[in-house]
Amino acid sequence: MVMPGTEDERFSVAVRAVDGTVLLTLGGELDHDTAEPLRQALAAAAADGGRLVVDMAGLRFCDSTGLNALLHGRIAIEEAGGSLELAGLGGPVARMFRITGADAVFPVYEDVTQALGVTPGR
Repeated sequence: MVMPGTEDERFSVAVRAVDGTVLLTLGGELDHDTAEPLRQALAAAAADGGRLVVDMAGLRFCDSTGLNALLHGRIAIEEAGGSLELAGLGGPVARMFRITGADAVFPVYEDVTQALGVTPGR
């Protein structure tokens, strides 16, 4: 199941399927007040149990709530037989992932093109 994209003033989630992979494209600021659309998209992806790539190139900010949503989403998706992979980490978001060690928990790609060029499971 693929959810339609959501957008508000500070955060957006766009969802689309690309060659058997669900691609979530995030934009803006991911925090306590804006994380619910991401949680919903991750829950839908977990129900499908396939490969999910989260494009974070447009994300300007991510706090612990956003990181927690991604970590919980990863567990749910892996329990369903899928994978959650990240692409486009940059700036302060990449720094937060590096400081917390979360960049070692997820497969991380430089950008979406690189992520989509990788065969799932490799």
